[in-house]
Parts: sequence; structure tokens; C-alpha cells
Amino acid sequence: MEFFRIRRVIPFMRHATLFNVASVLMFVAAVAFLAVRGLHLSVEFTGGTVVEVAYPQSAEVSHIRAAVDSLDYGDVQVQTFGTSRDVIIRLPLRGNETSAQQSERVMKALKDDNNSVELRRVEFVGPQIGRELAENGALALLFVVVGIMIYLAIRFEWKFAVAAIVANLHDVVIILGFFAAFQWEFSLSVLAAVLAVLGYSVNESVVIFDRIRENFRKMRRASTVEVIDSAITATISRTIITHGSTQIMVLSMLIFGGPTLYYFALALTIGILFGIYSSVFVAAAVALRLGVTREDLVKPPKKNDGQPELP
Repeated sequence: MEFFRIRRVIPFMRHATLFNVASVLMFVAAVAFLAVRGLHLSVEFTGGTVVEVAYPQSAEVSHIRAAVDSLDYGDVQVQTFGTSRDVIIRLPLRGNETSAQQSERVMKALKDDNNSVELRRVEFVGPQIGRELAENGALALLFVVVGIMIYLAIRFEWKFAVAAIVANLHDVVIILGFFAAFQWEFSLSVLAAVLAVLGYSVNESVVIFDRIRENFRKMRRASTVEVIDSAITATISRTIITHGSTQIMVLSMLIFGGPTLYYFALALTIGILFGIYSSVFVAAAVALRLGVTREDLVKPPKKNDGQPELP
């Protein structure tokens, strides 16, 4: 579906060098923030106390969060699970205070606000479990990258596979750079958002690569730069409609989703914006610099031995 169509080809690759320089600078800045400041990991990764409570009626998460924040534990996660009456609270480790002591303080603060609250369980999450989660998350990220690269190498050609992975890693590192620079909390939900961005970005790259391959068949006398510019221009309408709709939904979660969904939606917002940028100015430009040609995508027909060729 196209609500509009751009009739004139936009010379994207004319400015590819400028945008690539900007991408390199952003990438280096993100890596520097990651190296110097590091990620502000959540309780799932660092360990802490998990307190599960239940209410006879729907819980007021904002009131619960305010009561727990008054205890000065720092980064505390409060969210419902299962039903609106069940609430789980994650507290970071603090000094020599035990999980039992933390849960007692939390329950006292909650009962001051609502005496009907009931303690269901208290569980200590050690740093070892957090380390395992971090390692498993890194492995998941690695497997996704390798899988995408294999898929693109089979569907297109290795140059496009390398270009797409460079663009996707560009998006991931910049998201992590933002979280390191502003010390936003990096939790399992944010990791899920990063993995979602990987799949989202590669989808946009595949659309553009498909159109490039199609243009190589149609535009036989055009240069590689002209073919790529024409392919990107032809997909602009789809890009605006698809990404615009997705971004509206993600912004809705960011604005109205509350603290539980805030960083998840924030990571998606950054990833979608840079995913559009990287698919055009990173993936296509890297493929161009790797020397992609018509012969890489459009294989010559096989000759029949001793058989006359059909017209």
C-alpha cells in the first residue's frame, strides 16, 4: 500500500560518506560511554531481594512504589504479575541488611499505606544468578546476530550479510551507549527490546536489499549507485507508513505505560529511529563500499549443453 509515491529519485548515496562519518562518531562515543561509565544493571543482573505481596483488591502500583521509594533503596522495581492484585517488588542489595530485614521494612511501609496487604514470599537473588542471566543474554544476542548473517548470506550475498550486521550492531551499540551515558536502568525487558530491534532493523534491510536486486534486473544500464538510490527511494513510502505506525505505538507505551514499561519502550524508540537511519545510510552504504555489483545478485542463466537457447 502506498499513500504517496516519490517520483524523483533521491540521491542518498551522494551523502553516504558524511552520514558514515557521523555514524562512526556516534559509535565511538557509545563505546566510550560503555567503557567509562558502563551499564546501570538492574536487580535481575546484580542480585537482590524479591518480595511478592498480594492485595484483596486491585493494587495501586503508584502508591506501592511511593511507599517503597521512601525507604531510600535506590532503584526499586514494582510491577504487577499474574493478576492486578499480585505485586512483585525487587530491591537491590544494600550493606549488611538481610533479605528478611528488607522485607520487614517493606511490609511495614506497605501496611502503613494499606493494612490489608499480605506477604506471599521473600526470595534472595544472588549475584551468581545475575551473572548467568547476563551471560545468557549475551549468548542470545550472539546467536541472533549469527542467525541473521547466515540468513542474509543465503538469501542475498555475503556482502549484504556483512552490511546488515554492521548496521544492526551499530543500532545495538548506540542503544547501549544511550543507557550507559544517562545511566538508565538496564533490565531483562530492555535486553528483550534490544533483541526486538535487531529483528526489526534486519527486516528493513531485507526490504531494501530485495528492491536493489530487483532494480539490478530492471535497470541494466544504471550504475550501482543509481540502482541503490532508486531502491531506497521506492521504499520510502513503505518505510514512513510502517515505522511511523510502529513508533506511534511505542511512544504510547513510553508515555502511558508507566515506570514498568518505560525503559523497554525507550529502548525500542531509540532502536526504531536509528534502525531506519542505519538501513539507509549504513547498510546500503557499507554494501556499496564492499563493491556489490549486478553479478553478485543476478546470476547469469546456465547454458544448456548442446541445446538451443530459447528466445
